[in-house]
Amino acid sequence: CVLASQPHSHYMGQLSVCSKLCYAIGGAPYQITGCAIGFFLQIYLLDVALLDPFYASIILFVGRAWDAITDPTVGFLISRSPWTRFGRMMPWIVLSTPFAVLCYFLIWYVPSVDQGKVVWYLIFYCSFQTLQTCFHVPYSALTMFISTEQKERDSATAYRMTVEVLGTLIGTAVQGQIVGMASAPCISAGEDLNSTDLQVASEVNITEPHVSLEHLRNAYMIASGVICSIYVLCAMVLFLGVKEQKGNYEVLTEPMPFFQGIRMVMGHGPYAKLVMGFLFTSLAFMFLEGNFALFCSYTLGFRNDFQNILLVIMLSATLAIPFWQWFLTKFGKKTAVFIGTTSVVPFLISVVLVPSNLIVTYIVSFAAGVSVAAAFLLPWSMLPDVVDDFKVQNPESQGHEAIFYSFYVFFTKFASGVSLGVSTLSLDFAGYVTRGCTQPAEVDLTLKILVSAAPIFFIIIGLLIFISYPINEEKRQGNNKLLKEQR
Repeated sequence: CVLASQPHSHYMGQLSVCSKLCYAIGGAPYQITGCAIGFFLQIYLLDVALLDPFYASIILFVGRAWDAITDPTVGFLISRSPWTRFGRMMPWIVLSTPFAVLCYFLIWYVPSVDQGKVVWYLIFYCSFQTLQTCFHVPYSALTMFISTEQKERDSATAYRMTVEVLGTLIGTAVQGQIVGMASAPCISAGEDLNSTDLQVASEVNITEPHVSLEHLRNAYMIASGVICSIYVLCAMVLFLGVKEQKGNYEVLTEPMPFFQGIRMVMGHGPYAKLVMGFLFTSLAFMFLEGNFALFCSYTLGFRNDFQNILLVIMLSATLAIPFWQWFLTKFGKKTAVFIGTTSVVPFLISVVLVPSNLIVTYIVSFAAGVSVAAAFLLPWSMLPDVVDDFKVQNPESQGHEAIFYSFYVFFTKFASGVSLGVSTLSLDFAGYVTRGCTQPAEVDLTLKILVSAAPIFFIIIGLLIFISYPINEEKRQGNNKLLKEQR
């Protein structure tokens, strides 16, 4: 895979299929862990670790918000870190991996002390997010350092997207299927196990829910062990298979102070519009993702099928990526955003209005997956265009790729923190019953709003912002030509 043996390709920017694959595999850990956390952490904190919804919402929000803050910080530190013989990005990726894996494992462990639980989850969740940022920000910026050719970078990005969506598929499958095999029984409304019940109930009945909760907790730990080993494997493939290139056309200017960096990237019009547009569309999909497991389990009543429903969403997303890649080259990226994002709306409406029906739910899930693929591929495909546009307009200011990428990641993560925090808090207000067989009507209504009404609202706002996004195909090709002349 190593590119060093091809001196000509360095200037042509050609990449072998093997090095594109190795590069792409590096994107899997972020998606696998992100997906497991995104779909399962909320239901795990509520129904397995048995935390109060209020505390769960604090953990979910603080964890994501902390993650969002570490992003630009790490991006800034990377832009100041020296070039080593492995490159500038690789040392970050390699050194953060073992610690990230350890913290990830401990998120899915239920400590025996009740008092310290909230602190435990806060510490390990935040630590994991920090360490994973040290992996993912340099990895995202690596796109700019594997080739000088935009076409090659786009192609590598498509490979990466396919593997990342496969990653979300693996994350959902591993976590969902392992956890799905050990389901703890729910607690019906009358079962408060008060003193009279205790005398009547036999030992077996009392210990049974306890034993199966232990099973469920072990299942979560097995799943996290499997995911940890995949994480390490992917990091090794990336390190051994990809050679980071010192951009031969890039004169690195002095690293700039942090807030100056924020002002610079947010002051670039197309970037601000792109980020704000995707902020709202990604918020829509995050509300859907974060609450879908609870929505399937309680509102639709498919407690034993929800992991398979999630799997269908991710499977269709994986299959749809090549279609969207073809679509955006044929009709342009801006058109793809409008068609891809709106295609989910009719299905979101139907899942709430049509009486709960497993077949309908599977069809809706499949359609949602196609839209998820577009929401997933397009931001990463459009970011390099904005960075190139910035370079054309500011030829004297170079080497700021990491800042552009890290701020984009910052906004999406902050959004996900807000969405998870708000969702869990609103469930708390609605009177969520931990591990209840049924939920109050208010909880059902709240889940419907979180999974359908809220996402549609955010999609509409996001698309309104996109109308004014200035970089169309013509402009993009013009920028590309100008950059080639600059080089």
